[in-house]
Amino acid sequence: MNKPLRIAIFASGSGSNFQAIADAVQGGKLDASIELLVCDRPQAPVVQRAQEAGVAVHTFRPKEYPSREAYEQEILELLRGKQVDLVVLAGYMRILTDVLVGAYWGRMINIHPSLLPSFPGLHAVRQALVHGVKVTGITVHVVDGGLDSGPILAQRALDIVPGDTEQSLSERIHPMEHELLPHVISQIASGQIDLEPYINLKPKDGIHS
Repeated sequence: MNKPLRIAIFASGSGSNFQAIADAVQGGKLDASIELLVCDRPQAPVVQRAQEAGVAVHTFRPKEYPSREAYEQEILELLRGKQVDLVVLAGYMRILTDVLVGAYWGRMINIHPSLLPSFPGLHAVRQALVHGVKVTGITVHVVDGGLDSGPILAQRALDIVPGDTEQSLSERIHPMEHELLPHVISQIASGQIDLEPYINLKPKDGIHS
């Protein structure tokens, strides 16, 4: 019998995707254990969500470190200590360096509120509205050190309707995220999604971002 997938979740804000994953684990829909929440904003609501779920929390203030690499090295030691199999970026608003991406190459995923490769980066929902597209959606992808540029694992599409605002569109996108992200993690846990090919894609001369 396979052991539950050991995951760490990185988040910076409200933690609604964290909650969706925790609920899936608690409800027996996801054969995984959340070993750690990493958050760069100690007062963020996601911290309380994790505490209420009994999940270990590591918070930090980036400005207190000399570099991104410094705080990522600290995080990496925690991940290794907890034998984390998969890192899930769920609304984590920090650019990652090779310290973490390299160590978890092919074993780090992110959810993004657009149909990548369209509208990477910040304010993806706003970007879609400004560009006047008729369809947007969400993407779960492997993190490769670029800006929302890694191999795509799953997507869901959503029509933009007349009168949509950034808020109204975001409110319809969030429930889709809450369904898709736990589903993809479950597929990884069960072997339906094999990350080994992505692990083998690691550049031999370092990561380019």
